[in-house]
Amino acid sequence: MSKKIAIIGGGNLGTAIAEGLISSGFVQAKHIIITKRNISTLHALERKGVLVSDDNSEAVGFADIVILAVKPFQVDEVLAKLSAHFSKQLLVSVVTGISTAHLLKALNKPMPVVRAMPNTAIAIQESMTCISYKDVAKEELDYVQELFNQLGRVAVIEEKLMDAATVLGACGTAYAMRYIRANIQGGIEIGFDAATANLIAAQTVKGAADLLLKKGTHPEQEIDKVTTPKGCTIAGLNEMEHQGFSSSLIKGIMASYDKIAKD
Repeated sequence: MSKKIAIIGGGNLGTAIAEGLISSGFVQAKHIIITKRNISTLHALERKGVLVSDDNSEAVGFADIVILAVKPFQVDEVLAKLSAHFSKQLLVSVVTGISTAHLLKALNKPMPVVRAMPNTAIAIQESMTCISYKDVAKEELDYVQELFNQLGRVAVIEEKLMDAATVLGACGTAYAMRYIRANIQGGIEIGFDAATANLIAAQTVKGAADLLLKKGTHPEQEIDKVTTPKGCTIAGLNEMEHQGFSSSLIKGIMASYDKIAKD
């Protein structure tokens, strides 16, 4: 039996989740309800058969699984109003920076909670989503994993690593984009027009990532395959390392982590 899903918060993330679940065929549109104060922006989903509402309590009553996709500052108010409407539902929060302890305090009642941290590639069903949980049965956890597998890849981690996951998986999108942008700039300098350089750089990075994901190899194994003695690849790699390529990236990751940990 298909589970019914409520998405509280019909912003970019909430709508991306709904779109992805429908596109994958994981759940029928009629088994999804999504809420927003201004439902006029949800007409595209409504035309696909998704239920739309401006009533969060109605959505919770409809659902087996409630995905909380509101802004962090809205969490306490939203959950306080919904607490009485939760009975046997599973709460899945995709709100950045809000711990399971915070969620349970806002609800003021014990219940199973999953915390999920997707990234912006969820819009094209290519997210890296890290999840942690508290008091969740194996069957429910398996279902949540399968749900987010429709939207990309999933890793189950300890909640204490969520800040680190945010840096590596969410901030990491920006790091990758900056690398691609630098590749494009370099490509233009050696003769390509911007559009062609963009295509080559983006597809090359996509292919490199897929090699690791599909073959399960280590990056150094794949580097060795294209690094010949006295060749142009090793010359470029060595120059990048002399200029601090790896160390600057690692320092950037640590700076982001220090910032999120302090805040």
